[in-house]
Order: sequence, then C-alpha cells, then structure tokens
Amino acid sequence: MRDPLPYVLILYYSRHGATRAMAEQLAAGVESNSGIEARLRTVPAVSPTCEAVEPEIPDEGAIYASLDDLRHCAALALGSPTRFGNMAAPLKHFIDTTTTLWLNGTLIDKPATAFTSTSSLHGGQETTLISMLLPLLHHGMVYAGLPYSETDLMDTTAGGTPYGASHVAGQRSDQPLADSERRLVRAQGKRIARLALALQSLKETS
Repeated sequence: MRDPLPYVLILYYSRHGATRAMAEQLAAGVESNSGIEARLRTVPAVSPTCEAVEPEIPDEGAIYASLDDLRHCAALALGSPTRFGNMAAPLKHFIDTTTTLWLNGTLIDKPATAFTSTSSLHGGQETTLISMLLPLLHHGMVYAGLPYSETDLMDTTAGGTPYGASHVAGQRSDQPLADSERRLVRAQGKRIARLALALQSLKETS
C-alpha cells in the first residue's frame, strides 16, 4: 500500500459561491503539479444564537474542516469574502479553535496563502487578505502571495493583488471569474503546491 500524497488544504467560507469558485480554481492549480493533491474544506456559518443548527455535512460543496485537516496538511490556502475589509466571521471562528495546533507548533514552516472575493473593485480586498495573513504568521507559517512574474497583476482591471488572488463578484455576487482572475488563482495554487513539495523535500533531507 503506497503512502498517501501530501495535500494542500484549501479552507474557505463562501456565502454566495464566488469564493468557492476561486477555491476550485486554486485546487486545479495545485493539482497541475504531480505528487500533491488539493483538499477542499469549508466551515459552517455562525449565528448570534448559541445553538448549533447547521447539519454535520453540508448539503453541497466541500465538507466541514477538522483540526486534523490542518494538522496533516503540507500547505494551507485560506479563502474568504470580505466583511468590512476583514475575513468573514465563520472562517475567523474556526481559526480561533486552532490554539492546540499553535501550542504544539504544528503549522510552523508550512507554506500558506490566502484569497478573497469582494462585491466592488475597492471593497477591501487587500485588507481582507492581510487579516487572514495575521493568524498564519502567529502559527509560524511561511506566507506566499503572487509575484509580479504573473503579468496579469500588471494588466488586470478586475481582481488580483500581490498579497493573493482576488475576485470582483459584483453587487449581486453573480459575476463569474474573469479570465485574468482565473489565471491568477490557478497560478497561486500551482505556486503553493510547488513550495509545499520543496519545503517537504528539505525537511526530509535535513
């Protein structure tokens, strides 16, 4: 029986489907590399009430993440729509449960990245990405954005930042990914997978 392939955990929250579409494109970028897989996971919505009402398994899309998904990943990609220039509460709520991983240094030296979707072009994309970056740094992860060798960063009139891929979904969250946005998020997936494999190889030889 062969060993399972290392995987990039793509952990996202999506309310209307735009961030989910980005996650799926990022997964395609990851799996364009041989020797590594993408694992898509989401988080349940949160409510002002203190009673859990979400089913254990979502009706559609990725299943809910567990701490083990994080514990065993080779790399992590966080995705969230923007909420007033910040990551959405459901994703933050899940990240706030990762204290045991932090105490044990589980994620130290693993590569990480982030992606986001907003309703408007200047709707807080970069600050949302930075809000996701902060807990990754506290976990000791190695953050990787998008380099300007991706020429779409220079030419895009839609989403796209050096901090990570982004998407302009429109006021009704019904805008599909622009070609440039799709290329950038795929490039981000390809890069984080390549870094994961390189860092894993370094650990094995050290």
